[in-house]
Amino acid sequence: MTPFQYHRATDAAEALALADAAQCRFLGGGTNLVDLMRQNIEAPAALVDVSRMPASIEEEGNGGLVIGAAVRNSVLAAHPVVRACYPMLSRALLAGASAQIRNMATVGGNLLQRTRCSYFYDAAGSNCNKRNPGAGCDAIEGFSRYHAILGASEHCIATHPSDMSVALAALDATVHLASATGTRHIPLVDFHQLPGTTPDIETVLKPGELITAISIAPSAAAAHSRYRKVRDRSSYAFALVSVAAGLDIADGRIRDIRIALGGVAAKPWRAFRAEDVLRGEAPTRDNFIRAAETELAAAKPTEANAFKVELAKRTIAAVLGELAGERA
Repeated sequence: MTPFQYHRATDAAEALALADAAQCRFLGGGTNLVDLMRQNIEAPAALVDVSRMPASIEEEGNGGLVIGAAVRNSVLAAHPVVRACYPMLSRALLAGASAQIRNMATVGGNLLQRTRCSYFYDAAGSNCNKRNPGAGCDAIEGFSRYHAILGASEHCIATHPSDMSVALAALDATVHLASATGTRHIPLVDFHQLPGTTPDIETVLKPGELITAISIAPSAAAAHSRYRKVRDRSSYAFALVSVAAGLDIADGRIRDIRIALGGVAAKPWRAFRAEDVLRGEAPTRDNFIRAAETELAAAKPTEANAFKVELAKRTIAAVLGELAGERA
């Protein structure tokens, strides 16, 4: 590991001042960043530890939540309002990693996990445009079972690993950012970027910007929701496909629908096409399958992960079918 300076901040103002002076990276729980530093893939000259910043979950008057970036994943998953009003988020958090990692990982750090694959980790033997722009992507012609089928490019086909972010995308969450020049608020669906020609740039975060909070608003679809993760083994594995979905039915028609997919793209994939197909329609299996097929029509799989297309369709239809059955 390359030597680095370490600073600890107790609030956002101190963190931003330290970052501006040291040109460093922010450190939350460190479950991804420290791992990459140990493998000499990341080598920041300095770290500002923001894990001890105030970690609050505040209820708003409309029933929404403002979640501090330093809140631990395990704490958020167990929060009574999250469990009651945003069950897909609680289930997604519990599906991610191990209990020990959830106890360390922070909400802000979870959002900033690197979109990565085994070739990204193999610094000694593999070409990776994320690690070394312009080097090429060995995954495209290599082992690609876990890789993207939507939104990929000829420069990168890695997938974003966060379960939490998939649920937040379905919940229309907003990311709160602070910097030395002010604050801004970004819809989570716009926070992560597809690889395009610059797969090393994964988010819209600017140098020196700090995630301070995530906000989510209540809805009937959010309250009646679930998260399903399909993976090769039941513990500590990234998703082959995951689905976060919420459904609100009134008078036999779908009044509101939220669907996001994980394990299929370089960012949490909001299934807007499928939602548009279903909104106002009857909650039937045929309609669910038609919506899933519409969303996956743009898929461009490799030979090794072509199975994900059918798997995603079936998982979308199954999750929506369960939600509709509960409303019957």
